Amino acid sequence: MAGPDITVMGAGAFGLAIAFECARRGANVTVCDPAGPGGGASGGVVGALAPHVPENWNAKKAFQLESLLAGAAFWADVEAQGGTASGYGRTGRLQPLPDERAVELAKARSASARTLWQGKASWHVVDASAAGAFAPQSPTGLYVYDTLSARLHPRQACTALAAAVTALGGRIVPQAPLTGAVIWATGHQGLADLSHHFGAPVGNGVKGQAALLAYDAGHAAPQIFADTLHFVPHADGTLAVGSTTERDFTHDATTDTRLEALIQRARLCLPAISDAPVLQRWAGVRPRAKSRAPILGPWPDRAGHFIANGGFKIGFGLVPGVAKAMAQLVLDGNDNIPDAFRPEANL
Repeated sequence: MAGPDITVMGAGAFGLAIAFECARRGANVTVCDPAGPGGGASGGVVGALAPHVPENWNAKKAFQLESLLAGAAFWADVEAQGGTASGYGRTGRLQPLPDERAVELAKARSASARTLWQGKASWHVVDASAAGAFAPQSPTGLYVYDTLSARLHPRQACTALAAAVTALGGRIVPQAPLTGAVIWATGHQGLADLSHHFGAPVGNGVKGQAALLAYDAGHAAPQIFADTLHFVPHADGTLAVGSTTERDFTHDATTDTRLEALIQRARLCLPAISDAPVLQRWAGVRPRAKSRAPILGPWPDRAGHFIANGGFKIGFGLVPGVAKAMAQLVLDGNDNIPDAFRPEANL
């Protein structure tokens, strides 16, 4: 028996992951995007899959936890199906602690992580000897190290998802008629369209700029978060640094002096990369929902249409959970989406 028809509008991380999950459950999937896989914000270079702090627990943090824990199996399935590497690795994260207050707070969070993270990952304080050679200076000589954080290469991940969708019989095309259930995963432009449709702001685009450097920290090196910057060592021997947060901008995909200043800050923060050549400069606009949570669920006044958007800064980390929840909703009518994620929460 032929499976149901699904049209996914948008070939970013959310759209491709939902298409993959639906296709491996037997649906006939068509993904439409004029820019192709990873043509928007999902085609960046950073790929930091990092958790929120383990405190003040809520549905968003619980959903993120389950998604991060599911990441290894999810991306292994994607790679096995499509035969293309995603760059995924659960390599952890280091954060330098600037003062004694930060140290005490980190120790308190270590205790809460043992409970909230269900013993499946840890958040603890380490000294410089445990941090390793690939670490910035810490004023206290201490760092937070968590084992929940992971990394992937965004463009490679989108390519891997596209290969898996195609291997399962799905189509990825610039445009096509809307057939069957329609899932709108159209990024910042989709948020603008939703705002226009509902006559109220649903979200907006926030520009980010990042750089890819020729620096091999080792395939198992942890990512670093220091001086508000993400340093992400990729498995291919490159290092991503990012990103800016720009709410006011003129050009969507153009890099400028803000990125040059970011690169200089990064070199000062992490002297090991002071001479590393810049391989690539990247800029793009990421979708930020008004609630700052992802927007998932049925389109409120359009039967048979669904929304999967938002995920600002944490989108790739949420991919396994988003794919599973949306496939269950669309294919089975089984709604397990947190209330805080529903489109109505942003109206």
